[in-house]
Amino acid sequence: MNRELSMEFVRVTEAAAIACGRSVGRGDKNGADQLAVDAMRKMFDTVNISGTVVIGEGEMDEAPMLYIGEEVGAGGPAVDIAVDPVEGTNLVAKGQPGAIAVIAIAPKGCLLHAPDMYMDKIAVGPRAKGCIDINAPIKENLQRVAKALDREVADLNVVLLDRERHYGIMDEIRSAGARIQLITDGDVNPIVNAGIEGTGVHMYVGRGGAPEGVLAAVAIKCLGGDMQARLCPEDEAQAKRCLEMGIADCSKVLTLEDLVKGDDCMFTATAITNCNMLTGLRYFGGGVRTHTISTRYKTGTVRFVDAIHSFDRKDFAVKL
Repeated sequence: MNRELSMEFVRVTEAAAIACGRSVGRGDKNGADQLAVDAMRKMFDTVNISGTVVIGEGEMDEAPMLYIGEEVGAGGPAVDIAVDPVEGTNLVAKGQPGAIAVIAIAPKGCLLHAPDMYMDKIAVGPRAKGCIDINAPIKENLQRVAKALDREVADLNVVLLDRERHYGIMDEIRSAGARIQLITDGDVNPIVNAGIEGTGVHMYVGRGGAPEGVLAAVAIKCLGGDMQARLCPEDEAQAKRCLEMGIADCSKVLTLEDLVKGDDCMFTATAITNCNMLTGLRYFGGGVRTHTISTRYKTGTVRFVDAIHSFDRKDFAVKL
């Protein structure tokens, strides 16, 4: 992929974030998501790629735009695309921090076609790469990560979704002496935080969506961190769905290379509301300011793009 595409992908997530920005705090998560989907779809049509959505808004008969299998782009290199126009629709509806517009891109055939089900995940940053084992007790993982970071276990901050299914592992983490930061929605953002020094997040662990796991894996790979995952089908129908999507062994531990193959991928996320590492949309008379992270694995580049958009000079997908 050409490196010039990275800025084009920034434009895609900026458009999605801006389109749904006025919906923050209005209680309409579906409406916000649709605005972002429409804007992202429109902007993709200006990018010189031949893209196929492999992680999207659902199947063709479930989503009007950006469904799995949809082709996007104006023509160019063949790529796989994973999208979440609004990661954290509840956060947008409630006006809470942590919502982002996010995409991940890799050459065709390089992204895991993850079915819409749960996935166990564990992720850390570059200095703890090679230290995690999803099959090991959480206490052992904490000890390994603390040693790699030259810290005590008591200094570690672990992020989990605040769900009843995590109560047991929460007890284990606290018994080991580490601190916990609970989130209500959206686990891509905290996994990215785990991959960047200075965010105060040292590990992400827990069960969340498999599609989001692929998005997060691209980010962690670009950032030089580490991640392991395992699919969690809840019934025979979900297990069959795995087979249909080319996943023969649902119990297999998925490494970064399983989740995103090859030596080139890109990840881009624009903040809708405030995040640890990104500032949310800031409106002013006649425009809006955005904050975006853009990363590429091949070069190891991590860019933070702080941009000002004038409403009278751009054709936004949704008039604000």
